[in-house]
Amino acid sequence: MLELGKREREIMEAVYRLGKATVREVREQLADPPSYSSVRTMLGVLESKGLLRHVQSGRRYVYRPARPKTQAQRSTLRWIVAGLFAGSTRDAVHTLIDLDGEKMTDDELDELAARIEDERSKRAR
Repeated sequence: MLELGKREREIMEAVYRLGKATVREVREQLADPPSYSSVRTMLGVLESKGLLRHVQSGRRYVYRPARPKTQAQRSTLRWIVAGLFAGSTRDAVHTLIDLDGEKMTDDELDELAARIEDERSKRAR
């Protein structure tokens, strides 16, 4: 998620995890939660950034993600690859594979190899 602070990312993750949520429900998901009004304000900021939408249910606002999580992840990755890796997906993948303390299992490497083969076969068509 682009240019979000730690708390904003935490709130977005909570809303994605819950699917839809009120301020109270989001607040319950947060570690060391800020005040109710702070969470409400941050939800409003995330909505103004186009990341959330709300509907009114009685006196409460119910927030939902404005787009699917996979779409948000792809957008964020494009931004990271463009900014940190000069647009090189290859360099980004190399870095992800080599992360210290995050060694990929053989199954994960096999899955990645299969995905690469699928991509090759699509291009050969």
